[in-house]
Amino acid sequence: MKISPEILNLVPYRPGKPISETQREYGLTKVYKLASNENPLGPSPKAIAAVRAALDHQHLYPDPSHYELLNTISKKWGFSTKQLAIGNGSDEVIDLLTRIFCEPKQGVLTSEAAFNAYEVSSGANRATLHKVPMAPGFRFDLDAIANYFLSHPETDIRLVFVSNPNNPTGSYANKKEVESFLEKLGNRDDVMIVFDEAYNEFVRAKDYVSAQTYMGKYKNLIVLRTFSKIYGLAGFRVGAMIGPEEVIEVYNRVRKPFNVNDLAQVAANAALQDDDFIERSQQICWKGLDYFYKKLEELGLPYIPSQGNFVMFDTLRDAVKVNEALLRRGIIMRPLLNYGFKTHLRLSVGLEHENTAAIEALEAVLKEVPSL
Repeated sequence: MKISPEILNLVPYRPGKPISETQREYGLTKVYKLASNENPLGPSPKAIAAVRAALDHQHLYPDPSHYELLNTISKKWGFSTKQLAIGNGSDEVIDLLTRIFCEPKQGVLTSEAAFNAYEVSSGANRATLHKVPMAPGFRFDLDAIANYFLSHPETDIRLVFVSNPNNPTGSYANKKEVESFLEKLGNRDDVMIVFDEAYNEFVRAKDYVSAQTYMGKYKNLIVLRTFSKIYGLAGFRVGAMIGPEEVIEVYNRVRKPFNVNDLAQVAANAALQDDDFIERSQQICWKGLDYFYKKLEELGLPYIPSQGNFVMFDTLRDAVKVNEALLRRGIIMRPLLNYGFKTHLRLSVGLEHENTAAIEALEAVLKEVPSL
């Protein structure tokens, strides 16, 4: 049976190593996972309570319209429910947008070192992915992305993905850059611009702006959010999209009717309304990042100031060897070789004792693994 080259050439997404696998592989009882940008607080207490209350009716199908969740999002984010849609994680939304807007061989445009889901979804839907080099500081070069689109009409690019802030680098595009980019590509009929803002709630930069600010101005603009990060619901798989009504209508035709299970809808609805939990999550993230910055500077390791809940840093060594030595000490970080970074690791913020253990393990490993 023949399989298309786009599928055969796909490089599968490699998630962070699970705790259980690390325990089995290395014979460990205590393992700290700081690899997948998860919320160390776990889910919101309100979300847990809501899920427990909903367990008795799990013999029923979930609400295919996501009515309660969409109405809560509408009140919180200030958009009509007709401009909102829900996905089984933002990954599903990315995949379906690629399916909706791209015919085989048409183009998807993003940056180097962008979220790997754009590449996987492009290949799976037989679209052609185009990547623009990053600007100094491992930043999205929005001018270069816009110029690439405008100067390469033969690529037939239909989707542009901008991860802001970006994973895995933690870098961001500022307000001036976003506005200039939208002025160049906004309101076109031949391309959709997708701002993926999974880490929006962790941003501290004063010159950052969410693309949702410009939703009323540009008809070809989409903004993605996730409940996996600040809301602590990674295991439930819930993502959200803000977009033009006509895009939402088509998306709801394409998605599966029960794409988000009942408990996930219930958990997300409750988590959205737990403002105290969101603030606690922000404070833990920011305190953890500042601790990492201080310790990385003491260790002489370059890092990228992050607007997410993680930091990417340069080990100045073979990161595969550093990662292996860390795993033997029960610390899971994220190697970034699949993004082209041979000496870098990504370290997620955990609880205070987890952060301390990670730095202590890293300090020991740096003495074992020779620098390049």
